[in-house]
Amino acid sequence: MLNINEIPSAIVERASMLEGILIASATGGSQDNHVYEYLRREFMADISIRDLLPTFVRTHRNLDAFWPYIKNEAGTYAERRQIITLAFTPLMDYLDGRNAAPSDKVALDVLEKFDADGVHAVWTKALSRRNTDPEGAITTARTLLETVTKRILDQTGESYTDKDDLPKLYASTAKILNLAPSQHSEEAIKAILGGAMTLVNGIGTLRNRLSDAHGRGGALPVKPSPRHASLAVNMAGAVATFLVETFLERQAANKQIR
Repeated sequence: MLNINEIPSAIVERASMLEGILIASATGGSQDNHVYEYLRREFMADISIRDLLPTFVRTHRNLDAFWPYIKNEAGTYAERRQIITLAFTPLMDYLDGRNAAPSDKVALDVLEKFDADGVHAVWTKALSRRNTDPEGAITTARTLLETVTKRILDQTGESYTDKDDLPKLYASTAKILNLAPSQHSEEAIKAILGGAMTLVNGIGTLRNRLSDAHGRGGALPVKPSPRHASLAVNMAGAVATFLVETFLERQAANKQIR
C-alpha cells in the first residue's frame, strides 16, 4: 500500500529513495513496488530530468520487470549495487549541482520558457552527457543550436531546407534578429557578433571530428574528454541563450508597438 506521506518532498531525496529501492530489490531486500512505480512516474513526467534516469528505470515499469535484467547483468550483490549506483550518478550529480556551471541555470530558465518540450529537452540532455558521454554531448551541443535556429526561423516565417547546415541556419537566424556583424558599424559589437559566429562554426567542426554523429575509419586524432564536451556544451548553451533572449525581447517589443 502506497503512503504518499512517507515519500520525501525534496527531489534529490526522492531520487535517493528510488535508487535505494532498486538496490534492495537487486540484493534480496524488500520490494516497495508501489513506491517504485510512483517515483518512476514522477521522474518520467519531468522532462528536465527524464533523460538523466538510468536506462533500466526508463524501460522497466515495475520491480518484477527489473529483476530479470539485474539478475542477468551481475551475479553478486556487490556488482549489482555498483551497476545501480553508477547508473544513478548523472542524475544525482545533476540534482546536487556538482556538475553545474553558473550559466547552466540561466540557460535552463530561458530555454524552458522558449520551448520546454523541444529546445529545453535537448539542453538538459547535453548537460547530462558532459561528464558521462563526451561524444554524445558534443553531438547534442550542435543539435541544440540547430533546434534553436530552426524554431526561431519557424516562428518568424523564414524558410530553410533540410540540407542547410548549422552555419547557414545560424547566419539566417542572426540576420533576422539583427545579429549579423555586417548589420552593425560599431567595431566592438561587430567583434562580439563575429565571435559568436566563429563559435558556431567551431562547434560544427568539433562535432564532425570528435562526436559520435558519423561513422569513422581509423583512429580518432583526439579522443573527446569531458573538458571537450563541457567546452562545446557551454558554448552552445551561451549562443542558444543569446539567440532566444534576443528573439523574446524583439517579440515583446513588437507587441508593445501593436
